[in-house]
Order: sequence, then structure tokens, then C-alpha cells
Amino acid sequence: MAEARVRAREPNPPEGNPGKAVSEGVARLIANIKSVIYIDTRKLEHLIAAQIAGGHVMLADAHGVGKTSLAKALAGSIRWVQNASGEDQGLKSFNRIQCTVDLLPQDILGYSRFLDSSSRIAFVHGPIFAHYVLCDEINLLTPKTQGSFFQAMEEQAVTVEGRTYELPDPFFIIATMNLKGVHLFPLPAPQLDRFMIELSMGYPEPGDEAAIVRQHGRDDAWASFAPVITSTELVEWQSQVDRVEIHPEIVDYIVACVRQSRLHPDVAMGASPRTGVKLSRLARALALVRGQDFVTVDLVKEIFLPAVAHRLVLNDASQQAGPVLEEVLASVPAEPARRRPAS
Repeated sequence: MAEARVRAREPNPPEGNPGKAVSEGVARLIANIKSVIYIDTRKLEHLIAAQIAGGHVMLADAHGVGKTSLAKALAGSIRWVQNASGEDQGLKSFNRIQCTVDLLPQDILGYSRFLDSSSRIAFVHGPIFAHYVLCDEINLLTPKTQGSFFQAMEEQAVTVEGRTYELPDPFFIIATMNLKGVHLFPLPAPQLDRFMIELSMGYPEPGDEAAIVRQHGRDDAWASFAPVITSTELVEWQSQVDRVEIHPEIVDYIVACVRQSRLHPDVAMGASPRTGVKLSRLARALALVRGQDFVTVDLVKEIFLPAVAHRLVLNDASQQAGPVLEEVLASVPAEPARRRPAS
């Protein structure tokens, strides 16, 4: 899995609370993004936590609310630096894939071609080869092309014509999905399950919307925008996730909630075991974002809906998963999970 590569980067991490330094850097990142994007701070924390956890994010929303700008702001807030060997990690820091119904898998993954008149074959990398990939309007892709993301999201690699190519590290996909429209192809459940979290930016408040018009009605709206963290810092944050304590009883609580989702009468297919893995890792990353060195049950409850709702298949497709998951949380006792882990 992609998370395994993140966890393997620092075998001997420093002692102490890993969250303090991370939370200071994340505060700079949040302030920088919010200088050009109007978004709820908590939702932005969830998005950044998913990035630090090595997961991918789905933005399911209406047109024109800033999904693309959010992805560009997140990628543009990071200054990509050379690694110890001098290799340029930021050669392709951000790529945008504008999805249409006529795109083919090779348009995303890449393809092989002959070099000039020789018999040598070279692989032409597709736009999936970037640290940040914005897959805009992913449900406009046909199922065949949607499937090109399966291996990339789970294994951080792609296989083309029998050869496997590793994707750059870190690797992060933000996909946007139209809620309504024509020529839409719903994503299959296994693909939705590979997204760590699904968020909706929603429409801004009247005052915020007026501020958006004033700021982005000018050509220089992004003139002062610049990176505020380095890729080295991001990699360091990702290496700290495993150092955040998660008590066995918190793990048991996560498992109980996931399993309870399969028993609800309105659910045709409940959350998979992968859900618990993603949920626990996201919870640790969010604790890190907020300067904490352990996961609480309230933190799990906070992220349960955005981390699980898109994974359920309901008997009534017109029904929202939110109320169902609220009932699941209410039916699972939180005690004795409400405790700080023993030191």
C-alpha cells in the first residue's frame, strides 16, 4: 500500500511529542491557503491530514466553488527541494487532468513509443506522474479509464504493457466529482473505497462570497501567493504519523463502528476492513495536525462521516449516508475508549 512507503522513510524518529512542530508548520500552510481560498478551517485540516497520512481526497461539490483553486493552492504552498543525491524531487510537482468522456487510460498513465527510426522503445510518462494530481471531474471518465487509477491509488505505481513504474513520493490525488450533470459515470465502490476522505467545500456565507468577488475579480488575486513550507518538511510530517499513540481500545472502537455499519438495515454494503485502516491513520494524522500525540474517541467521531460515507452502498440510492452513520455512532458505546493512553 502507498502508506507503507510513507512509514518506511524514517526508521529512527526523534523523541518527544511529534505534533508540536507539525502543528506550527500546518498553521502556516492553512493561513497561506486561506489567503486565496475561502474554506472552513476544519475541512482544510481534514484535507491536510489526509495528505500527511498518505491518502487521497475526493471533493464532491457543485461547479465553481473553488475545488481546482484549492488543489492548486495546496500544491503551490510547497517549495520542492532537491534530495540528498541532488535529484530534483519537484520536476513535476503538480499536474491537472481535465477529465472528459473521450480520455483513454494511456492519456493518464502514459504510453510506449519508438525512438525516431531506431528499434528502441521509450516510455512517455502520463500526467499521473506528479507529486500532486488534480483529477478534475473524475466521473466524466468512462469506467475503463476510471480503472487506470486503481493501482496508482493503492500501490503508488502503474503498470503499462507489462512494466511497472513507481510514482513519485510523496504522491497525492485530489479528485473532484460533479454531483449532477449529464454524461456522468458513477465510480464503482472499490474505487471510492480507495479515497481516504470525501469532502464538500459548500457554498460560502454572504460575507465570504462578497470577499471572493472582490479578491478574485482582479487579475492580481494570486500575486503575493508563494510557498510557505518545503517538501522536506512535508516528508518529515508524514514520517511522524506512526509516532502518534492510538490506544487499543480506540482501535476496538473504530472496528466496532465499521462493523456496525454493515448491520444497519438501510445499508446494502457496509464499510470494508480497509475503512478501519484508513480511519485510524487519518485520525493519527489529524492529531498530529493539531499538536496532539495521541488519538481521542472524539477525534474519531469527528472524521467518521467524511471518512466513511462515500464507502457505503445504501438500499435506497437517493438516501444520504450521513444520517445512517450518525445512527451507527449513536449505537456504539464510546466508553471505555474515552481515555488517554497510558504513558
